Amino acid sequence: MEPINTFTAKVAALPVENIDTDQIIPARFLKTTNKAGLGESLFADWRYDASGAPNPDFVLNRPETVGAQILVAGHNFGCGSSREHAPWALQGYGFKAIISTYFADIFRNNALKNGLLPIVVDSETLYQLVSLCAEEPETALTVDLANQTLRLPDGREVHFPIDSFAKYCLLNGVDQLGFLSQQEDSIAVYEATRPARVNTTGI
Repeated sequence: MEPINTFTAKVAALPVENIDTDQIIPARFLKTTNKAGLGESLFADWRYDASGAPNPDFVLNRPETVGAQILVAGHNFGCGSSREHAPWALQGYGFKAIISTYFADIFRNNALKNGLLPIVVDSETLYQLVSLCAEEPETALTVDLANQTLRLPDGREVHFPIDSFAKYCLLNGVDQLGFLSQQEDSIAVYEATRPARVNTTGI
């Protein structure tokens, strides 16, 4: 995983409520266990028409959103079935953070475990961000994970919550297995100081 700390990036706004994981990455793309190329299938049923050509009306196909690394989404993003392919596809496209007023629990956990930052803001802030993107398509925001703040173009800073363990992993670019691997020396010392286990089963 790539560490996340402070970054400034362009924003794309998709203010649709209840975007579920089948819309993020349709089920027909779930046969693979490889992350490579999944970004091309992100929002596939919205990005492409029946012939496979890009839909010019979809936000991610517009020239002004090319290179966007922050997605502003509607309420209840990532609902529906559990699939790790959803954060994989979002990351494969290039997103580093998703902003919403609420994330489905399983999606949020999958995102954090894979290095994608879900940022929860209040409805007023979300409305402001959507309006900014409509008025100024080149809108950029600054994410400061260490201080848990989102800085808007007008200078206002919005604090966002995050679990302390997930924050540590994102800042250090490690997943849960990587975190455990970092503790090998401490685990060895602990095991060395423990008394031998007593067999009480009689076997």
